[in-house]
Amino acid sequence: MIVVNEIRKKFHDIEAVSNISTEIHEGQVFGLVGTNGAGKSTFLRILAGVLKPDSGTVTIDDEVVFENEAVKRSIFFIADEQYYFPNVTAKGMCDYYALMYPEFDRDKFIKLAKTFGLNGEHKINTFSKGMKRQVSMLLGICANTKYLFCDETFDGLDPVMRQAVKSMLAEEIINREFTPVIASHNMRELEDICDHVGLLHKGGILFTRELDDMKQHIHKIQCVIKEQEVELELLRELKVLKSVRLGSLLTITVRGSREEIRRKIEAKNPLFYELLPLTLEEIFISETEGVGYDIKRFVF
Repeated sequence: MIVVNEIRKKFHDIEAVSNISTEIHEGQVFGLVGTNGAGKSTFLRILAGVLKPDSGTVTIDDEVVFENEAVKRSIFFIADEQYYFPNVTAKGMCDYYALMYPEFDRDKFIKLAKTFGLNGEHKINTFSKGMKRQVSMLLGICANTKYLFCDETFDGLDPVMRQAVKSMLAEEIINREFTPVIASHNMRELEDICDHVGLLHKGGILFTRELDDMKQHIHKIQCVIKEQEVELELLRELKVLKSVRLGSLLTITVRGSREEIRRKIEAKNPLFYELLPLTLEEIFISETEGVGYDIKRFVF
């Protein structure tokens, strides 16, 4: 289990991570989303023990991570910008990580590399961006660590490879003790695989919740209500995050249970209404607009 307690990290006058506290339980697929510059990469580097927080603590299985070699053997970190030794081959990286991680499975790496069409004898610097990302993911999977931290996991992967990576992660969770933490801008991909999601904004964490629970407590409604006074009354009664009118059609995003929302709408005798499911991306936009990160400010 990962426990993060009030960590902060500054680079000169920029506070990259600000007072973050959260818990990541074993066996979860934890997705990390956030605005640009929200601190996702810094947060992952602190989790992996690459960076030391200025204050606060990070423990993994009750052990402090930073400068703890034993704990770091249970972690594999895949950075957004990957680094490989000059002129190294995929097989060479396999041999290197086998020295670092006692449980590294060389045979599995060779088998998966063939499945992915990667030639282990070719130099990695000749590979495309997507192929380099595939090598990183295969190394991370075959290290057989308990925790895998991935920064922009699906960046550069084509749709077939993205699905293959998600299938591999799911299989590892089923077959062994395995907890991946995935930071990504691609919320559609996270929506397919994550159990829990943490939303970062300006270095702080707005919330961490189960994805299913999140979707059950935020809804999009389209409705037509004949009398404006009744419509305004409904808006006052609901916990409205956003409302948009197009002609007589009112579209609102609200918090609350589906049953409560339905009851309040039906009490107003609408001419028409329907509750629509929200994607993770729509939830992200609604939550960040609530703290001032409004897309309208970026439209000229």
